Amino acid sequence: MTDGLERALAGHHRFETDVTGYVPTNIIFDARVSVEDGALRVENQVPTLDAVVAGETVAPVVEDGWFETFERRVEDVGGVTKADDVAVIGVDRSDETITVESELQATPGTAGGDALAVVNYVEGTWVEGIIPGYDYVDSVEAVRARARQTAQER
Repeated sequence: MTDGLERALAGHHRFETDVTGYVPTNIIFDARVSVEDGALRVENQVPTLDAVVAGETVAPVVEDGWFETFERRVEDVGGVTKADDVAVIGVDRSDETITVESELQATPGTAGGDALAVVNYVEGTWVEGIIPGYDYVDSVEAVRARARQTAQER
């Protein structure tokens, strides 16, 4: 099964291969997918709230509450895949980065789509958690502007 998962990711149009595994294209933040022991391992790295707020420091109580909410919400990742077994195996916060590690039992036929669903779910959960009232760095402001534009087009 491992070879089939590797081939599925290597042949998927939304992944590029590098020395660490497979890197999804067209994403906002960093993510990697690897195959370990017949399962897909997905690692997302997203910034902490304070890391993307421009010109001020987010109060620790706000940052902690925001992180706790994000952590609880990413636990629901299993609902976005066709895989039978999906689990968040770790959510770790450093000074400026949150790393979310997930593992899923996928088939070669759904591996690419399932891995992308996990990546997009974690990123989407992060974006939904943006708190109004702060000024954000340019990359986050661009995401917010794109979301506003998409909402107006519907």
